[in-house]
Amino acid sequence: MSSFIVGLTGGIGSGKTAVSDRFAKLGIGIVDADVISREVVEPGTEALASIAAHFGKGVIQTDGQLDRAALRQTIFADTNAKAWLESLLHPLIAKQTIDQLGAIQSTYALYVSPLLVEAKQEALCQRLVVVDVPESLQLARTIERDNNEQAQVERIMASQASRETRLAAATDVIDNTTGFADLDLQVSRLHQQFLALAGTYK
Repeated sequence: MSSFIVGLTGGIGSGKTAVSDRFAKLGIGIVDADVISREVVEPGTEALASIAAHFGKGVIQTDGQLDRAALRQTIFADTNAKAWLESLLHPLIAKQTIDQLGAIQSTYALYVSPLLVEAKQEALCQRLVVVDVPESLQLARTIERDNNEQAQVERIMASQASRETRLAAATDVIDNTTGFADLDLQVSRLHQQFLALAGTYK
């Protein structure tokens, strides 16, 4: 188990996956909250059955998978629905997160979570890396990537910590506006720093 955990966060559309993929290529074990959030609602899970019972069959696709887009529209239009879903899923995600972090064998572990600051998960981490881009770029990237309406993306962004709040919590910042070559350099530099810190961490 890696006792040194680096948290990685950023707003929607900031490029967390592009960053975490680069750490993975350097041999670092990744635990991704978004991946876990999908695993806990796979077909056959009790969580998916509970969601279907609560919200109706409209949030289940014909192949039995959760229709995440339909569910997202529902919960961002109804704060009570969002609270109910979080009370169901957050404990399941938290348990899987701890289990997966405990299984990481690399010198340090990277924990990727879009809500790391909002959920007060900094306590899990020895360092907190924020992937930073201007909010206008977040909006444009997410609309293009997910084919969502601007108003819906703006609601998601409003539900997340502000850019200022994330940056205030960061121990390290990656600027993801300057292209892949510079992103490689920033990740490589931080990787060397974290290897050194992990080596002295008790």
